[in-house]
Amino acid sequence: MLKLIIFDLDGTLLNTSKDIHKVLNESLAHFYLPQVSLQDTISMVGNGAKKLVEAAVPPEHKPITNLVYEFYSRLFAECSNDLTTLYPDEDTVLLKLKSLGVKFAVVTNKPSAATKNVCSKHLGAYGLDMVIGGGGGFALKPDAGATLHVMQSLGVTAEQTIFVGDGETDVQTAAAAGIKCISVLWGYRSQSQLKAAGATLFAKSYTQFLQILQEKFL
Repeated sequence: MLKLIIFDLDGTLLNTSKDIHKVLNESLAHFYLPQVSLQDTISMVGNGAKKLVEAAVPPEHKPITNLVYEFYSRLFAECSNDLTTLYPDEDTVLLKLKSLGVKFAVVTNKPSAATKNVCSKHLGAYGLDMVIGGGGGFALKPDAGATLHVMQSLGVTAEQTIFVGDGETDVQTAAAAGIKCISVLWGYRSQSQLKAAGATLFAKSYTQFLQILQEKFL
């Protein structure tokens, strides 16, 4: 019986791409570096803010990457998240699952301060039981430390837990933790990319996600 869903954040629970893109380009502009497109930003998301900035800074400017990252981190922690949205049918599905007594947790590589900020603004209605962001005392995904800590803290077993995410690191994290994974296709990676990482179970929408849970796990 399903008792806990551990969600990734960016591209899974929230469409944060436009806010990430905005802050990244503001950070690059501050150092007179070239802007990046929204699509390029999306392709670089998933491995933490440091890797995002490293990918966005041109090779000839690598020596100032840490400065750009520090600026990005400060700016993003203060982001208003006005461009961030939920996905279609997400509200209905999350409230349904909550009414069934399922616990929710977030494990993300997004920096902790920014994670708490955006979760407070957009996900407060869904009763998140735990939230762990990057820099919160655990190694970044695909390391399973944060995921295992959540399971232990909330008193659930691997058989009672599902990891849900849109990225390769989410598939790898679930495998490392010994739990099932549902890979979502409304996020920032394609089905072929996720399959290459080992994904086997896919949801194209929040409605289909609920159907999979009802058929296989609830």
